[in-house]
Amino acid sequence: MKVVVIGGTGLIGSKVVARLGEHGHEAVAASPDTGVDTLTGQGVAETLEGADVVVDVCNSPSFEDEAVMNFFRTSTTNLLEAEAKAGVKHHVALSVVGTERLQGSGYFRAKQVQEDLIKDSGIPYSIVHATQFFEFMKSIAAAATDGDTVKLAPVQFRPVASDDVAATVGRTAVGTPVNGVVEVAGPDEFQLDELIRKGLKAKNDPRTVVTDEHAPYFGTELQKTTLLPGPDANISDIHFADWLAQQTK
Repeated sequence: MKVVVIGGTGLIGSKVVARLGEHGHEAVAASPDTGVDTLTGQGVAETLEGADVVVDVCNSPSFEDEAVMNFFRTSTTNLLEAEAKAGVKHHVALSVVGTERLQGSGYFRAKQVQEDLIKDSGIPYSIVHATQFFEFMKSIAAAATDGDTVKLAPVQFRPVASDDVAATVGRTAVGTPVNGVVEVAGPDEFQLDELIRKGLKAKNDPRTVVTDEHAPYFGTELQKTTLLPGPDANISDIHFADWLAQQTK
């Protein structure tokens, strides 16, 4: 099976390409680094020739509201049009648990537009919703930092290892299109502010984490369960403590 992975040289994409290759599939890593740019359309048609499945795990280089909306709208439109011409049988996209509940954020509004374009394309599809990656804890803290203070809401979440996300995306890609959403989440539930507080302390980071129920999360206010998956989510295997221990070796 030929699977083209858009964003195939990034964190998730490179892992998906490797896993698919290990299972005997022809996995093609496509990104601007390999001459494929979905924003301009450069190299897309050529790369999709003979493809059975397209996996889109690319991300916008800018999270500014207008830029990120333009990226996901244009990139997804170009990609879906090329897939229709190439006869691609399955479109898989990576998105975020709670996207539909995070519409106060320009980034998540753009992700919702991406998902809607996929659903309306007529191409069989599967959308993988993942919770926050372990690797993104530093970015979450940075986005919530003001001076020496990190303001975070006391909400529940189930962060997940990028390896487990890649495994779910890979399995979904070679499976039957679900024409719906597949969720994947980590095995442990934490409170966001508490986990970041412990993480900074473990790294001797001098910033202070302040619990604030109204603290914005990438521009939008959260409810207690906004970031949690539904009851049918795939629960992954790698625990945060085990992952963290590996990072410090």
